[in-house]
Amino acid sequence: MGHISFLNCVPLLWGLAKSGALSDVDLTEASPDILNTALAEGRLDMGPISVFEYLKHSEDLVALSDIAVGSDGDVQSCLLFSKVPPAGLDGARVALGSTSRTSVRLAQLLLAERGGVRPEYHVAPPDLTRMLEDAEAAVVIGDAALRAALHDAPRLGLHVHDLGGMWREWTGLPFVFAVFAARREFLARRPDVVRRVHTSLIEARDLSLQEIDLICEQIAERAEFDAERLKDYYLRGLRFDFGARELAALTEFARRVGGPGAGFPPDVRIDVIPAP
Repeated sequence: MGHISFLNCVPLLWGLAKSGALSDVDLTEASPDILNTALAEGRLDMGPISVFEYLKHSEDLVALSDIAVGSDGDVQSCLLFSKVPPAGLDGARVALGSTSRTSVRLAQLLLAERGGVRPEYHVAPPDLTRMLEDAEAAVVIGDAALRAALHDAPRLGLHVHDLGGMWREWTGLPFVFAVFAARREFLARRPDVVRRVHTSLIEARDLSLQEIDLICEQIAERAEFDAERLKDYYLRGLRFDFGARELAALTEFARRVGGPGAGFPPDVRIDVIPAP
C-alpha cells in the first residue's frame, strides 16, 4: 500500500499505526507522483492516487468510499503564488510544481475558465524561490506550499490564491485531490484484504480526528509548524471524506477537464466500493 509523504496524510498514518493495522502491510512512502505511477503500473495493490491519474486509469482502479484527501474551501496546501493579480497572468510564465498533476490541471482550469487568462506554463521542481526566478507565478502543493505561505510569500510580497477555495467559490463543490483506490485485479483476488484495509483507513481517520491535539503536538516537535497551525490545517483545511458531494465534485472535475488530451473522456466511469 502507498502512503503520501506529506503532512496532509500524517493523521491517517498515525491512526493506522496506533490501531495496529500496519502490522502486515508493506507500506511505500513517497510523493504523489511516484505513488501514482506505482499504483497505475501495478507495483502497489492499494493506496492514494491523485484524482487526475485515477481518472486516467479508472479502468484498472476502484475508489474506496468514505476516505479521500480533499477540501471544502481553502485547503491551505495547494496554492498559486503570484507577483501580480491573476488577471495579469495572460501570456505570462507560470511554473508548475512537479509533484501532482491534479493541482496543476486544476490551476490551469481555474486560470483559463474562471480567470480568463492563458499563461505560458512550464514544469519545475517545487522550490518557490527558484520557480519565480524566471516566472511571474508558481503552483506549489504539499509541505512546500505550507512553508512558502508562511515564510516566502510575506517576504516577497506575493499574492497567494488557494486552489481549493477558488474551486469552491466557482462551483459550490468540495474538491478531491486524491482518492484511495485498489487495483481491480487485486480486488478480485483478495476482496477480504481490500475490505480490511478499507475499514482500517476509515477507523484510522476517525481515531486521528479524536486525538488531533496529541498528533499535532507530536508533529510540531519535529516540524517547522506549531501545533495550533497544524490543527487548523487538519480541521479547517483538509477533509478526509468521500461521500455524495465529493463524488459529485470528482464527476464535475472530470467533465470540465476530460477529453482526448486528458487521457479520459468527460463522462469517464467512476466505480466506488461502498464502505464496509
